Amino acid sequence: MKKYLETVRNHCPLVHNITNYVTVNDVANIILACGASPIMADEPEEVQEITTICQGLNINIGTLHKSSIESMFLAGKKANELGHPVLLDPVGAGASTLRTQTAVKLMQEVCFSVIRGNMSEIKVLSGGMGGARGVDACETDIVTEETLEEAVAFVKAFAKSCGCIVAVTGAIDLVADDKRCYVIRNGRKEMGQITGTGCQLSGMLTAFLCANPEEMLDAAAAAVCIMGTAGEIGWENMQPGEGNSTYRNRIIDAVCNLTGEELERRANYEVR
Repeated sequence: MKKYLETVRNHCPLVHNITNYVTVNDVANIILACGASPIMADEPEEVQEITTICQGLNINIGTLHKSSIESMFLAGKKANELGHPVLLDPVGAGASTLRTQTAVKLMQEVCFSVIRGNMSEIKVLSGGMGGARGVDACETDIVTEETLEEAVAFVKAFAKSCGCIVAVTGAIDLVADDKRCYVIRNGRKEMGQITGTGCQLSGMLTAFLCANPEEMLDAAAAAVCIMGTAGEIGWENMQPGEGNSTYRNRIIDAVCNLTGEELERRANYEVR
């Protein structure tokens, strides 16, 4: 875990983000906090040029409009041509026809390195019966200790079918290819009360892919551990009377100040 964090900080990759306007500022800040550099561009006339100067691409469908959809395909295909890692965050897939169809078509036309979402979103993309509740996972889709074995098998199978790494985040996080699955138990339930922790993770995760192209599964797991660890540290530092807006900032600060040694101590994971 320490190695992947240090590699990001040593290489400071530039990450192109086509993300949503609800969380764009927090995404930029957490990419800076982990040691990388963000650039946001979703205008069709410039996205291919911006992608060319970056090392990776983060596509987030959280607030779609016609021009941003066009940009996602243009940038995604350009990133594929350049051999850059590309991440898809299918925010709210299953909540509307437009979101679902856009995510599915992107998967058909762009080669993704990682797909990161909650279990409901991932089930929808697999052709299953995920129950999206807005942009949140349905309670029946949440991974628990009782459903863990089944969930691990499902995520590995989906990773094999789509030919990329799949990261499912929630109370228990799963990061898998078709052979190995990291089961990660870092984080706090209070993180769910902040808009955008998943979006932030997608941006940071893309930076980890850029800096560690030969070990993407392990680097992706490290990014997920860091986000959960930052949530724990941020909550420990909360003072009486502080609320979720302060907690959001404490999480970003925790990522910025996290050392490799502390990450090694606190990362709570197993590989199945």
